[in-house]
Amino acid sequence: MGLRTQFNIVLVAVFLFGFIISGIVSYGLLQKQAREETIAKVNLMMSAAKAVRDYTIDQVAPRLRPHMEQEFFAETVPAYAATTTLGRLPAEYQDYSYREATLNPTNPRDRALDWEADVVRTFGKNADLKEIVGERQGAQQRILYLARPLRITNEGCLTCHSTPSVAPASMIAKYGDDNGFGWQMNEVVAAQIGSVPMQVAIDRANRAFLVFMASLAGVFLFVFAILNWMLSRLIVRPIRQMAGDADRISTGDFDVAEFTEGKSKEISQLGTSFNRMRRSLQQALSMID
Repeated sequence: MGLRTQFNIVLVAVFLFGFIISGIVSYGLLQKQAREETIAKVNLMMSAAKAVRDYTIDQVAPRLRPHMEQEFFAETVPAYAATTTLGRLPAEYQDYSYREATLNPTNPRDRALDWEADVVRTFGKNADLKEIVGERQGAQQRILYLARPLRITNEGCLTCHSTPSVAPASMIAKYGDDNGFGWQMNEVVAAQIGSVPMQVAIDRANRAFLVFMASLAGVFLFVFAILNWMLSRLIVRPIRQMAGDADRISTGDFDVAEFTEGKSKEISQLGTSFNRMRRSLQQALSMID
């Protein structure tokens, strides 16, 4: 097996090892970055929902509350305001969703789905748990969701949700008295759940991964070609020339020109030694003759 072949086998083996390790590490980092990017988006949506809730509590509810005896205004309910506002996102964000999933809601549209109910119950069983980040499979793609508990900490909430007898008559007239009652202080009754599709971030990460790996392969091919050219010019070609000259000299042909200075110090030293050996051999044969 020739020197160049051995060199290339070692070079390719080293590259493949580095290529695989780089691929594993970069893929993991890019997927982690895609997840963090998605979490940042859902956090932004949750912050927007909080802003709407706070505005409703501070500005909207106080102005409409005096008229609640005649008509119930759902707009005074923070959950309704936040859910409705974020439900009006532009079409390009149609897969983004915000819900305040409730186990026993007044408004039927807020009733928790099965997986949402499990999240609410998990918060109820773990008082110290403040947030859950998870993934679920949507209709067409993976969805990342962020959930935070909604716990009854204000006794004012029980005015509408303790018993039908103390709830506003206008609310009973609109939603009935079968749902949304029996809530208790410090009970986790619902969860804020923001959902954002991961596919956009994952596709971007996958494209970045492919570009990186293709670039890495391109750099290797370039380095491979350069190293092979240098190996051939600096080592293989001079050694082949000396091997051919040595073969001719071994048959008594001393008309071979002396080896000129090589491109590298080591090859030059080898050439000098070869020339010295050639002259010594030629002198020795002349003395014999």
